Amino acid sequence: MAVKPGAAYSPEAGFPEIHPAFSDAEAKIESGRCLYCYDAPCVRACPTHIDIPKFIGRIHTGDVMGAARAILDANILGGTCARVCPVEELCEGACVEVALQRRPIPISALQRYAVDHVMHRRMRLFAPGAPTGKRVAIVGAGPAGLSCAFELRRAGHAVTIFDARELPGGVNTYTIAPYKHSVDFCLEEVEIVRQMGVEFRQGVLVGRDVTFEEIRSGSDAVFLGLGLGHTRKMGIPGEDLPGVWEALAYLEASRTAPPDKQPRAKVVAVVGGGNTAIDCATTAARLGAEMVMIIYRRGRADVPAFPYEQEIARMDEVLFVCNTLPVEVIAQNGRASALRCVRTQPGPPGPDGKSAFEVMPGSDRILGADQIIMALGQQPWEAVPGLENLKTTRGGLIEVDPVTHETSMPGVFCGGDAINGGGEVVDAVEHGKIAARGIHCRLFGLDAARLGLPGDNGSPRQTWHSVRRPSDIRPPAPAVAPAHH
Repeated sequence: MAVKPGAAYSPEAGFPEIHPAFSDAEAKIESGRCLYCYDAPCVRACPTHIDIPKFIGRIHTGDVMGAARAILDANILGGTCARVCPVEELCEGACVEVALQRRPIPISALQRYAVDHVMHRRMRLFAPGAPTGKRVAIVGAGPAGLSCAFELRRAGHAVTIFDARELPGGVNTYTIAPYKHSVDFCLEEVEIVRQMGVEFRQGVLVGRDVTFEEIRSGSDAVFLGLGLGHTRKMGIPGEDLPGVWEALAYLEASRTAPPDKQPRAKVVAVVGGGNTAIDCATTAARLGAEMVMIIYRRGRADVPAFPYEQEIARMDEVLFVCNTLPVEVIAQNGRASALRCVRTQPGPPGPDGKSAFEVMPGSDRILGADQIIMALGQQPWEAVPGLENLKTTRGGLIEVDPVTHETSMPGVFCGGDAINGGGEVVDAVEHGKIAARGIHCRLFGLDAARLGLPGDNGSPRQTWHSVRRPSDIRPPAPAVAPAHH
């Protein structure tokens, strides 16, 4: 159950997590509700194909460490994903209990219970593979880069991560809503990867501190976890005034700034209707804003944020101001103080099939706000010197081979938001896994298609980490129904 609106930020405690952790008794009861389905739909709905019936069964029998191993074997950032995944759209939404019109198994809470058990006790569940003599460079220490690094170390490859930020973790550390999980937890997950022998070089910007060619020439393969660029601008007068925030910068400040520098305001206007807009609005409410508005240019039914996220905003008394388009940021004493907006109405569908809108003449109005947050999506990845010739889509995303995630540059692989335009953390983790497998196959001349995509049919698979010759590949084992408990 979500934390009530009263659970606001405090200088002493920070942001309370929106979901409280399960007790031992709760985990025992809830794990006992699982039907341990054969060919479980929840597993198919998970991008990283965690064996959900297996780990829940282990929780129920008291083998919590074994449950955590089953989770982290498929998703090394399983602790973060348990907290931030839109499970209503993924595993829990696919639970057969929903089809039976019953409450779904609380998969995310059980997953958190198991992973927290081993992380709080500093248990080490994995070890690096025997050295291969191969070296892989990774650009970006976000979810895709961390996942790729972990899998490559399991295979025995030496790995160095180059990252421009002071702290590793990428979006997990800097821009996830602070009430979903903490910076400290993100860094604890990074330590699991570091303990596998991954070298981190923080504060190193490719193109400034080291060239891409230097990285490429010193490695047998390269993985790019570049993420996306800055938040898009509206192109309206005044949007560069003090008091106007880019969404990601706002979330970063709310996560990392000391208590006396938190980005507080009395009246906050968030422009945009996606999940990031919800994150900003709810964060502002929990920082103590007296009024928070989400301003969206289309109708209420068109708001693209997940229904669950919208419910969080409603719970925190965020006001949705729809069919409203900002056209100017108004200044007072050199700072943003209001938005001049116009009303919109539905128009004919555009070329992409989406509902268009038309401005209603003479509908100007002023919405006062002493803090304005632009949450309008992100621009494509920012070009890195040396990567100008990468093949990209019409929308500017990097093209990759779907089986290996190799780009148009031989030996250079990619995953995460730079190839999908902005997905979930769990998607980036899976990209890192697929790319690590592709890199391994390239380094040893293996056919990635013969090994199969990770978890592509739900059946047990031969682990690829120790396969170094084509003759080592064996056919997949037949699917085995999970044991009932």
